[in-house]
Amino acid sequence: MSGRSPILFVTGLSGAGMSSALKVLEDLGYEVFDNFPLALLDALLAEECGGKPIAIGIDTRTRGFDPQAIRERITALNGRLLFIACDEAVLQKRYTETRRRHPLAADRPVNAGIKKEMELLYPLREIADPVIDTSELNIHDLKRLIGGLIPREGGNGLTITLQTFGFKNGLPRHADIVMDVRFLKNPHWEEALKPLTGLDAPVQAYVEKDPGFDIFINNFKSLLLPLFDRYRAEGKSYLTIALGCTGGKHRSVVVAERLKNWLQQNGHDVGIDHRDIGRG
Repeated sequence: MSGRSPILFVTGLSGAGMSSALKVLEDLGYEVFDNFPLALLDALLAEECGGKPIAIGIDTRTRGFDPQAIRERITALNGRLLFIACDEAVLQKRYTETRRRHPLAADRPVNAGIKKEMELLYPLREIADPVIDTSELNIHDLKRLIGGLIPREGGNGLTITLQTFGFKNGLPRHADIVMDVRFLKNPHWEEALKPLTGLDAPVQAYVEKDPGFDIFINNFKSLLLPLFDRYRAEGKSYLTIALGCTGGKHRSVVVAERLKNWLQQNGHDVGIDHRDIGRG
């Protein structure tokens, strides 16, 4: 196994989107093995895989499933565990809509199978990094999030995602740092600017003209800069910074775009997601 990339194990709740996560990893260049028997793991790792990193999907259907044994193997292989989670109510709704039987429910209600699986998987969720909650994600959101978790060649080891959002639509679930920018002057109340977004020059000029804008941006940069090295030192390879305003359409977008330019100029691997920019 000399020189092999760290192995990524993927697990999660049935119906949460584990299969979709594995497909995303395959698109990202991973050699993916789903529901792979752990007894065959050593034989698999002894083979050459053309330099590709490996992702192994394991869940409660996997033959010989044993959470404690899996924990020990992950530690011994210096692997990483990605856990795909979801709210219980959302999972139950998904099963009801698709009329599928939960693998652990048998003749019992769906929620009984969900609860049992949550208990079985708790020892794995406890050591997982990261945990992705798909309750409010579509496949595009999932792809963006997983892509941000995979270190890219030539990067500085920390992938940064800037996410804008509207507080009226709820906080992002996966944010590491959340900043409220509702103190800035709101273009929403200007009739000509209301239908535009923070990607439009007139809105950017309006927000940046606020006397507090430059003071805030400069202080926020000074706050962030020393944190990046600390996160890297703790072994973190991804960081999501969420910026919120009332609707997620104007002020947060302007701030995120300004920060994106600054981060790119300083050699950071950065992505941006304007979560609520298209909402009414």
